[in-house]
Amino acid sequence: MEQNSNRYNFDQLMELYSADLEQLRALALAEREARYGRIIFFNRNFHIEPSNVCIHRCRFCSYRRDSGEQPGAWSMDLDQIREYCLQKYNKDITEVHIVGSVHPERDFEYYRSIISMVRGILPQEVAIKAYSAVEIDDMSISSGISIEQVLTQLKEDGLDALPGGGAEIFDNSVREQICPDKTSAERYLEIHRIAHKLGISTNCTMLFGHIESREHRIAHMLKLRELQEETGGFNAFIPLKYSCANNSLSDIGEVSQEEILRTIAISRLTLDNIPHIKAYWPMLGKKTSILAMEYGADDMDGTIEDSTKIYSMAGAEEQQPILAVDELRELALSSGFHIAERDSFYKIIS
Repeated sequence: MEQNSNRYNFDQLMELYSADLEQLRALALAEREARYGRIIFFNRNFHIEPSNVCIHRCRFCSYRRDSGEQPGAWSMDLDQIREYCLQKYNKDITEVHIVGSVHPERDFEYYRSIISMVRGILPQEVAIKAYSAVEIDDMSISSGISIEQVLTQLKEDGLDALPGGGAEIFDNSVREQICPDKTSAERYLEIHRIAHKLGISTNCTMLFGHIESREHRIAHMLKLRELQEETGGFNAFIPLKYSCANNSLSDIGEVSQEEILRTIAISRLTLDNIPHIKAYWPMLGKKTSILAMEYGADDMDGTIEDSTKIYSMAGAEEQQPILAVDELRELALSSGFHIAERDSFYKIIS
């Protein structure tokens, strides 16, 4: 297929999305191998999810609760977070991932205190990757200060990176149906633009497999490509598959494994200026994530240590998400890959 200026445009990407699967795989794999050979990146991390009590009512979410009295709800105070952090930490951990809900009663100082506390009790070399753009937006609104001031203060407290969640699908007509009161697509992009300007690197995401179309997905990725052209601040793109259990979109079901692999391949071909494509194994499952390495993905995220509930509550394949390094190595070798441990900024550790 002819490319314009060596870069795929919208129409070409739409054509490729429906191309023969083997042709699509070969194109994405060639791009992946030109960058990283047969390496699968991973890190050793754990998650802290302070609460699932949330003011937003996203239709795809199985995680949120209205109040702390509802079954399945939780809200951690600072002492509980400290205890949990010390319980999960071991000397091999290189990253703490902190993300939760937009709690109606938590203020900016609470979120600052989490960062400064974690920074104070863990070694300096452990990166703190925390808070979605939606959480950052709420901190700005509730505190009455700008996004730049919020991020500057969090960085001073010890924040190293943003995980990139909350993008969902940028198309406004889709957002009106699945998350009408949530941080807008424009605001998401602006928050990441400001983070990059401040030297805070981020990931970026896309939730796919619900009511959106392939056209919406490609348009979403092209907006990320455009921002990356401007800032260069995205480390990785994470295509997140919608899981249908226990939410108000459950009747639409889930996309096939083939559609997952096609989407990952298109991600690699579209996002030529974002270094890494992540197959997030707690959501996709380990086997599909390894297979995704043949379709352009190069990163498996982390060991997790059974520390996230966001996707297991939505019926994800991995109900107790933990991935031992030896298990990952065996999965990789059996598929003709080898693993490389990285830090949060993709510096290889071993």
